Amino acid sequence: MDNIATHRKQQMRRYHQARWDEPVIFELSQPGERGILVPEVEPEIAQAAGQPLASLPPTMLRQRPPALPEMSQNRVLRHYLRLSQENLGADLNVDVGQGTCTMKYNPKINDQLARQPGMAELHPRQPDSSVQGMLEVIDKVESVMREVSGMDAVSLQARGGSQAIFANMSIVRAWHESQGEAAQRDEVITTIFSHPSDAACAKLVGYKVITIYPDADGYPDLAALKAAVSPRTAALVITNPEDTGIFNSRIREFVDAVHAAGGLCVYDQANANGLLGIARAREAGFDLCHFNLHKTFATPHACGGPAVGAVCSTAALAPFLPSPLVRNKSGRYQLVSAGEQSIGKISSFTGAASIVLRAYAWIMNLGAEGLRTVSEIAVLNNNYMMHELLKIDGMSAPYAPGKRRIEQVRYSWSGLAQATGVSSEDIGLRAADFGVHYWTSHHPYLVPEPATIEPTESYSRADLDEFIGVMRHIADEARCNPELVKAAPHNCPVHRVQGEMLDDPERWAITWRAYQRKLGERGLA
Repeated sequence: MDNIATHRKQQMRRYHQARWDEPVIFELSQPGERGILVPEVEPEIAQAAGQPLASLPPTMLRQRPPALPEMSQNRVLRHYLRLSQENLGADLNVDVGQGTCTMKYNPKINDQLARQPGMAELHPRQPDSSVQGMLEVIDKVESVMREVSGMDAVSLQARGGSQAIFANMSIVRAWHESQGEAAQRDEVITTIFSHPSDAACAKLVGYKVITIYPDADGYPDLAALKAAVSPRTAALVITNPEDTGIFNSRIREFVDAVHAAGGLCVYDQANANGLLGIARAREAGFDLCHFNLHKTFATPHACGGPAVGAVCSTAALAPFLPSPLVRNKSGRYQLVSAGEQSIGKISSFTGAASIVLRAYAWIMNLGAEGLRTVSEIAVLNNNYMMHELLKIDGMSAPYAPGKRRIEQVRYSWSGLAQATGVSSEDIGLRAADFGVHYWTSHHPYLVPEPATIEPTESYSRADLDEFIGVMRHIADEARCNPELVKAAPHNCPVHRVQGEMLDDPERWAITWRAYQRKLGERGLA
């Protein structure tokens, strides 16, 4: 039996993905082809308020029909099914390679809840009296966020982590304006291994960004922070653990140094999957923080949205939260204005209700003890994987030698690259041939030949062993047949991107029409 188990553990999965070479949907359009016949506008709507549609202001009427693809229903169905067969995703493969994104299993019963007609057909302009259940769910999720963070007030309006960071940086600016120090405090401090959105959102709000690099052991350099803090400091915005997976246990000293200079402290908790019920932003002294419900609380990433970023604040900063807020008044829930000091709306209406509902179901199913167990298993999985991956010749985990990591690790393949010429990007593309996903790192590559791997609580030991086996197999291939790895992928529709195109704005096209225009005018493929 032991021999059979060993054989199964070492055997590589035979993986061959569909290749449809499917065109973009605009290329499939056939003039005059229809999937449905759109009904004429009902007379009572056309004559609403005594204003026929023909009497609408010209600026409100289209001059020409929208340039949508014209296709039959069966061709639309085939198109999207073919695209789905060319994808990898958390429901198809062991997705631990998408480090920092906390790709965990999203329970399907929660999707069923969100698809109920009473939920799916909600309209954001319904009167409060008709959406009491959803407002109660929002209120209860906010109460959980207060408990998990230790903060006093919460807004769930942000449509994702980056928007939540933007909201927090806007609150920082509004706070200093209220204190009459906005002009003086024009600098925000962050760290190079914090999420890039921290620096980007600070810059977007108008701050000069000062970046702190790690010390020799990979921890944020406290001496460098103290040297950077000044009367110009508006805030420290930092991820902890950083994207290396290293937790800064001296974080309170960082916070105290910034507070002593009159700045605020903002905790980016996108990497909180190993901290639930264990460590809170309040005890570390932070003024603001955020959680990504689509990461830590098991709701879909949905290809960049919809999502929810929970913005959490102390009582002192609560008046600046986005508006509106959910409040319980005499047993009835209402949406109320956050007040004159609010930074206003940061997204439409109150946010993504279906995502909040999914998170609520996940939280209530687990309970307080279950949330802590999530983190404990995530940490266990991560350190098991690190122990096994570091047995592979050519792979290392820079910084903090001998120390544990929290929920992820930023590894380095520099040893293997030096010996074989096979890069981390090559390994990632070869990994797709075995049906697993793999991510390198945010730029800049401070860790050479990086790989960021985050096994959450969702994966079993067998799942982790499968991913480890893929990494071990590719490392062996790199030593005995490096050209095989460099030419990957072989079994899937993923292809190698021409990097020089990414650096040439003349070749950028973010819409199909822009692509056609540039292709036609400049002959750019």
